[in-house]
Amino acid sequence: MSRRAPPASLDELEARAAALAGRSLAELAAALGAPVPDDLRRAKGWIGQLVEAALGAVGGSRPEPDFEALGVELKTVPVGPDGAPRESTFVCAAPIEGAIEPDWETSHARRKLAHVLWVPVIGDRADPVGARVVGTPRLWAPSAAEDAVLAADWLELSERIANGELHRIHARLGVALQLRPKAANAVDYAWMLDEEGTWVRAVPYGFYLRARFTRGLLAGVDAGARLGGLDPLEGAAHGAEGLDDEGDR
Repeated sequence: MSRRAPPASLDELEARAAALAGRSLAELAAALGAPVPDDLRRAKGWIGQLVEAALGAVGGSRPEPDFEALGVELKTVPVGPDGAPRESTFVCAAPIEGAIEPDWETSHARRKLAHVLWVPVIGDRADPVGARVVGTPRLWAPSAAEDAVLAADWLELSERIANGELHRIHARLGVALQLRPKAANAVDYAWMLDEEGTWVRAVPYGFYLRARFTRGLLAGVDAGARLGGLDPLEGAAHGAEGLDDEGDR
């Protein structure tokens, strides 16, 4: 597929993103000369790659932001017709092999979340891929309250990794950020130290944002209301914490 040149400014990026809202994926694909897959299970990451090309993002798995010159990361989020994200959102791989980062402020996860362009893609799982529609994008940077919640989650999860307690980490840990296995198949293993300091094989893990957190930020709801136990959005998002089985970013 063809790809636009990177945007030269935040204003240009926001204008490009706004122009995508309301357009179907089939329209975007036709404009970029890209075929639309019949099934995302055999085209993992296709939606993310399509939006990258339409906006001029570099993309890929590099540590730098997708819009490197602007310091902005791109995240496409599959949402239902009600705007609720269907699954948790991958942030970055977790360093379970022993290279534990010293603090949240300099961590890879925080760099990935410092400035994000969120692009929701609306549709049901049963909808044809091309019929899904781009929602209203949002350029977001975490507030002080959101950053504090993310930092607390990251610290708790990182300490468990450092102590060799990966087997004790479960999906309920973390208010906004959680740790989940991310291996695509049984051969994707990493090495880590267990509680006794012995190197053992383990499935790679990644940091993910909970769907209820992402739903709130897409709606512009303040973190204090969203995470203080009185979240009006949480019920609608409950249960949408599955892994990204369609390969979206």
